[in-house]
Amino acid sequence: MKMRIKAEQITNAVYRLCLEANRNLPPDVCAALANAVKREQSDLSKNVLELLQENARIARDEKVPICQDTGMVVVFVELGRDLLVQGDLNQAINAGVARAYADGYFRKSIVGHPLERKNTGDNTPAVIHLTLAPGACMKITVAPKGFGSENMGGIKMLKPAQGRQGVVDYVVSVVDQAGANPCPPIIVGVGLGGTMEYAALLAKKALLREVGKTAEHPLDKELETEIFKRVNQLGIGPQGYGGSETAFAVHVESYPTHIAGLPVAVNINCHAARHAETVLQGEEC
Repeated sequence: MKMRIKAEQITNAVYRLCLEANRNLPPDVCAALANAVKREQSDLSKNVLELLQENARIARDEKVPICQDTGMVVVFVELGRDLLVQGDLNQAINAGVARAYADGYFRKSIVGHPLERKNTGDNTPAVIHLTLAPGACMKITVAPKGFGSENMGGIKMLKPAQGRQGVVDYVVSVVDQAGANPCPPIIVGVGLGGTMEYAALLAKKALLREVGKTAEHPLDKELETEIFKRVNQLGIGPQGYGGSETAFAVHVESYPTHIAGLPVAVNINCHAARHAETVLQGEEC
């Protein structure tokens, strides 16, 4: 049975998710932060982690942004094949972003043309990724992305002969070069395979996974374990003050690729790994 959803419902959902994501650190990230406090051996870095916890508490209780960089809004939409959107989906999403960033007094960080650098004034447009799914529901995930961490990502088209070790070495080198810039402890998203642009999308999607939940494929799971160990041996530590807690987690997402290539992309998230999601139900047409 075909179902429908009004554009206004999508706008209201995106509005709510933008406010929530910018003010409330997700439970899994809070738990990762608490565990890092317990593990960290450096007194200075332990104090830094406790300050990050306090920052998250203040943001939640006083309804203010977790970070001054309220980011570019990335929206993942899983649209049920049996659901009809009444209105323009992109317009509905951007209307929700604009209203939330005005009402929340969030910093508007988006410029129109990348070279003209003129602020759009309402933090739109969002970056929207749409995929089709079975059923008549719509899942919306909003992930504001600050560019302190976004700027530290990387992508490389490795030769197949470089193999597993080449992937590990490249990812670790990207994190090492980033140093304190992405505000560690970080979450490292790794996209492996596909094409150049699809590897980058996989790396971004990897950041949405619950912190510490391992990949399903055994090879990806092994990669996560090895890269996580090596990243935390870099000694960058919380906010770059040294210590053992450089990363909360490493998440790898893989996809089939061409015989002649081995694409690998790295997308880093800061300790404020913000995202919020909801599922909207359709109504009968």
